[in-house]
Amino acid sequence: METLTTRGRAVRLGATLLGAALLLLGTVYGTDDDFPFGPFRMYSTSDPPNAPAPDTRVEGVDRTGAVVSLGQEATGIRRAEIEGQQDRYASDPSLLRTVAEAYAERHPDAPALVEVRIVVRWYDIQGGRPTGEWTDRTAVRWETG
Repeated sequence: METLTTRGRAVRLGATLLGAALLLLGTVYGTDDDFPFGPFRMYSTSDPPNAPAPDTRVEGVDRTGAVVSLGQEATGIRRAEIEGQQDRYASDPSLLRTVAEAYAERHPDAPALVEVRIVVRWYDIQGGRPTGEWTDRTAVRWETG
């Protein structure tokens, strides 16, 4: 068995210290985007037992007035992608045009969409259990113009 040279030990020690420094800085100043050197909030926090639980969905209204679910099967866009960029959609609702275009591409014979909206259903939670009550809130709305 060979032993490490002084230089080899110094390189390993330096790499270990660099990794530890990145982890410490990421923990203090990092965001989810810095993972694995930053915190991954999804697994490091929890909501209070009486806080309402959000369930986000995307829906459209076609020219006949029918409400259409615009989930992954209808558009090819995952809900997580919508939720992750909800602030961008809120600041520029016209970005929802891409959802309407994705729907039209997958459903060429369907009536055209005249509205796309992101709706958050807030489920009431008491003592960590759902009460069966909810409130829908339209977070973002885009209408064709």
